[in-house]
Amino acid sequence: MADSTSKKSFLRVFDGEAVSPPPIWMMRQAGRYLPEYRAIRANIPSFLEFCYSPDAASEVTLQPLRRYNFDAAIVFADILVIPDALGQEVAFKEGEGPVLEPIRTLEEMSILDVDRVEEALTPVYETLKILSREIPETTSLIGFAGAPWTVALYMVEGRGKTEGERARDWAYSAPQEFHKLIDILVEATSRYLIQQVKAGAEVLQLFDSWAGALSVEQFRELVIEPNRRIVEKVRAACPGTPIIGFPRNGGVLIPEFVEKTGVDGVSLDHSVPLDWAVDNISDNCVLQGNLDNRLLVVGGDAMNRGIDTILEQTKSRPFAFNLGHGIVPQTPPEHVGQAMDRIRGLSS
Repeated sequence: MADSTSKKSFLRVFDGEAVSPPPIWMMRQAGRYLPEYRAIRANIPSFLEFCYSPDAASEVTLQPLRRYNFDAAIVFADILVIPDALGQEVAFKEGEGPVLEPIRTLEEMSILDVDRVEEALTPVYETLKILSREIPETTSLIGFAGAPWTVALYMVEGRGKTEGERARDWAYSAPQEFHKLIDILVEATSRYLIQQVKAGAEVLQLFDSWAGALSVEQFRELVIEPNRRIVEKVRAACPGTPIIGFPRNGGVLIPEFVEKTGVDGVSLDHSVPLDWAVDNISDNCVLQGNLDNRLLVVGGDAMNRGIDTILEQTKSRPFAFNLGHGIVPQTPPEHVGQAMDRIRGLSS
């Protein structure tokens, strides 16, 4: 666990402290809603090149800290650097998002090479090293990766904007084959996260953004079990590093996810009632969330009511304020500043 004498409020919650006001960071806090981000992105042709450019990636990670003084910075990267590092063809196309050369057979899976991952993702580690030197001393540094099921969905479907029908069908019809892909991703993701900690990450988050697409049986097999294995591997190599899980849209299975994976914190999407989470999720687990990202778009009284409700429901336990998902591009930057002031008690 974190050093209880740390000045970093985000780390203090992982020692069981109910910090008031709670530490704040927001998923996708570096992104297209900021004009300074768009100015840098306009000069880099490829999104993957952007992720692999330590100077640019560290700069856009720092931008929201300068504006809003968040309590944590999350390294700018993407969950699909893992399939790229494994050897799958990955591209980001304007208007389409991620496009991958699909992997749907054991033969196609043979191109994947776990031993490439650590070296291929060196630029991400370099970004973390820069950030560990340049972020404020009161700011925590978060590393992250996509969880195996979510990354596998993109690898099999070949794109986003899908409910993962091919991936789910493969997992049902040939579970041994599909689990070979999951095994590759567990190993690759564990190595990647361990290297992130060595490069300066103080906290890790595993994003399982497509967890809610699964049945109960598949959630247990493809979300809980792979996340548990990664937590175990990372904890063995990097004891004391807090790990946050994000089984998005996991609903009533989230308490089981927390118990069986052993995560130190759980990020909650905006569909999860926080009073229910407080009553049903172990007190040993930090809650994180879960303002509807649309409220940041709307702003005003509606946003303030949403913030106040979250603060009231979580005041009795260790908690980090965040969104239920990432900041969307159409968010007015001034609304983020207003939300920060509201959370910190600087506005009425």
